Amino acid sequence: MEHIHNSQKLIVALDIGTTKVCAIAGYRNEYDKIEVVGMGTVVSEGVTRGVVANIDKTVKAIREAIQNAERQCKREFKVVHVGIAGQHIKSLHHHGLLVRNDHNTEISELDVEKLIKDMYKLVLPPGDKILHVIPQEFTVDDEQDILDPIGMSGVRLEANFHIITGQITASRNILKCVEKVGLEVADMTLEPIASASAVLSDEEKEAGIALVDIGGGTTDITIFKEGIIRHTAVIPFGGNVITKDIQEGCTVMHDQAEKLKVKFGSALADEIYDNRIITIPGLRGREPKEISEKNLARIIQSRVEEIFDYVYWEIQRSGYDKKLFGGIVLTGGGSLLKHINLLAEYHTGLPARIGEPIEHLAHGYNGMLASPIYSTAVGLLIHSINNKELEAQINYYENQNSDGSTKGGDEIEEAVGGGRKLIDKFFTYTKEFFEAQPDSEF
Repeated sequence: MEHIHNSQKLIVALDIGTTKVCAIAGYRNEYDKIEVVGMGTVVSEGVTRGVVANIDKTVKAIREAIQNAERQCKREFKVVHVGIAGQHIKSLHHHGLLVRNDHNTEISELDVEKLIKDMYKLVLPPGDKILHVIPQEFTVDDEQDILDPIGMSGVRLEANFHIITGQITASRNILKCVEKVGLEVADMTLEPIASASAVLSDEEKEAGIALVDIGGGTTDITIFKEGIIRHTAVIPFGGNVITKDIQEGCTVMHDQAEKLKVKFGSALADEIYDNRIITIPGLRGREPKEISEKNLARIIQSRVEEIFDYVYWEIQRSGYDKKLFGGIVLTGGGSLLKHINLLAEYHTGLPARIGEPIEHLAHGYNGMLASPIYSTAVGLLIHSINNKELEAQINYYENQNSDGSTKGGDEIEEAVGGGRKLIDKFFTYTKEFFEAQPDSEF
């Protein structure tokens, strides 16, 4: 446990969700597994569909979650890595072109970085801001479908990009809440991307997979193919709409049952509803309501099927509906519904499984973390640890170039473990350059 006293190794992730706020702290141990040394979870009352709706309530929840995690770690936190989600998240595709002056020199990571930075100059609708720029495939001169161009020779460097945007006000409100607790935000990561780090394997990302995270306020979709994020979408329905339907449905069914009892008697009315009766406690001063198990299941199924209608529509819209050999992975609190994976398979025609965020955790982890409810929080921690380590490698590499020279592909490979990792790093960290500009502050 001595590692947790090393401020360079301990990472703190903060998931500000619709139903809960979760702070989780951990580090990567010598066996390449994630040690979770502290976590705090409290009910979220200030967030609606992934967006902060009440600053004071959100600040209170963040403070309690952080304090609970700090007590377990026996230390104070100063910096946190935060997730961002919500129905304001949008995505688009764009093509970039860079004409190089010298075809004899190899394409470097600086060339790729310049191409990516150009994407941040796109004109967006008022109030939107770029969160992530994710390279898809590159073209060098006439050679297409290149995943990693670093080290190649060529004059024209082109690329397709998947760009994820969000509202500036949503980002600012998250920042404001965290800062009111006395913490600094290291970075913001789209939560579906984080969840993927916790529940998807590299093989699934290569084969083609759709991650469906059914949260409290929204359902987030992330599609991977050949190890790259190809499509992202946010559906403004989650577990809360299922709960609302149950509340409304129970009232209607209860009233119908009472009318049947008056008309036909209790015994015949129960026979008409022919299933086990579930009693749902009423609000203070109100009588409990009764509903049959069968009717309750019908209410839930109809709403979940509607969610899967939207999910399958997004999968088709992405153009990868025939290429997802890994099928669908369901996670988030909504995935705890009984047999929901079977319903997903029946409704979409794709194989489905439930994703639990335990693959990368060290032995002896808190049993709570095995629940899909914590996929985003665990994923944020893993994603942040990966990026922190990669950033350290990049800094080391850059420090070795004190004369201003640029290393070739083989040297980059040795310094950072592969050009593709370097590209992955850009979509998270190049935004820092623009955040320094007055017109792009959160």
